[in-house]
Amino acid sequence: MEQQELIPHLFRTEYSKITTVLCKLFGIDYIEIAEDIASETFLLAFETWNYKGIPVNPTAWLYVVAKNKAKNYFKRNKLFAENIAKQFQYLSTEENEIEIDFSEQNITDSQLQMLFAICQPAISTEAQIGLSLRILCGFGIDEIADAFLTNKETINKRLFRAKEKLRLENVKIEFPEKKEINNRLETVLTTLYLLFNEGYYSERQNEIIRKDLCLEAMRLTYLLIENEQTNQHLTNALLSLMCYHSSRLDARTNEIGEIILYQDQDENLWNNELILKGNYFLKQASNWNMLSKFYLEASIAYWHTIKADTNDKWENILALYNHLLQLEYSSIAALNRTFALSKVKCKEVAIIEAERLNLEDNHFYYILLGELYKEIDNQKAKEHFKKAFTLAKNISEKQTIAKKIDSL
Repeated sequence: MEQQELIPHLFRTEYSKITTVLCKLFGIDYIEIAEDIASETFLLAFETWNYKGIPVNPTAWLYVVAKNKAKNYFKRNKLFAENIAKQFQYLSTEENEIEIDFSEQNITDSQLQMLFAICQPAISTEAQIGLSLRILCGFGIDEIADAFLTNKETINKRLFRAKEKLRLENVKIEFPEKKEINNRLETVLTTLYLLFNEGYYSERQNEIIRKDLCLEAMRLTYLLIENEQTNQHLTNALLSLMCYHSSRLDARTNEIGEIILYQDQDENLWNNELILKGNYFLKQASNWNMLSKFYLEASIAYWHTIKADTNDKWENILALYNHLLQLEYSSIAALNRTFALSKVKCKEVAIIEAERLNLEDNHFYYILLGELYKEIDNQKAKEHFKKAFTLAKNISEKQTIAKKIDSL
């Protein structure tokens, strides 16, 4: 892997690990210091590797540099070192006695504990998710702003207020009491759901799929599965959903990066191992007597692993969308339901349902209408595809829509 690809990849996977280990060591009051040390570590990597080349073990290099920078910070900032020493009695302010543990187990514990520390009822759900995306997933402010459909200034203010609130509440980076885990788990999983979705479909990148984000979301979710306290219905349902969607990643784009729609995908490129894992985690989720958004979405994704266009398949998908909309309405779910409706009933019925949604700022809305109007009214189909082309932000998606216009 070339340096221009390696450093962004390592930033995504290792920045959060360095930050959370240091946060756990320093305490919640010093989040910014931990973030600064992690950022400085990657800046030095960029400068050094460009001159001396990539080291044999880049990850180990990053951990050593982060340790040294943290120790130097202790040495230079006496007041900071004294405050940390008071908080952690075992810690000495002598540089050679400071232990910074980047073992796999401590990284795992630190990340899970940070997830639950951030997901405090004292701050808003949006702030919890924003902080998690920033600290644990290495999202930039631009990416978080896109996820919340807002601007950078709003996100910066939100994150600042959230950090201040966590300090005032004197939040500890540790696992909460068992009863509190259930209260915070859904927010934790929503964060990972957003992270996966950013990888599965990204409007900000010329490359529509970012597999490293999908893998990172799955890795963090699996950490929750491995922990007895968080191995619950919602966690298994979400990981099942991720496995099913990830199974089709290699089939979703062609060799030049253009998106390939579901009905045109080569199922030989689907990953059967991930489909089987999806089946396993979906079955595990069914061991709890409850119904959730993640479980219904995973069940819909399961039926999409069956390529055959049968009535049984689409009737089940339509029924699942009906349940999902009753449980938690969303315009995107309602839009997807109309496609299933076109398969079960007919295109004309689906068009009536779709146009009632009136999602004028959503390019998926116009893509769906374009598909539904094909062969019924090709002129209308063309108009809808043109509108979708105007609204789409991603270059590869625009190319796919342009081909649809040309075909008409």
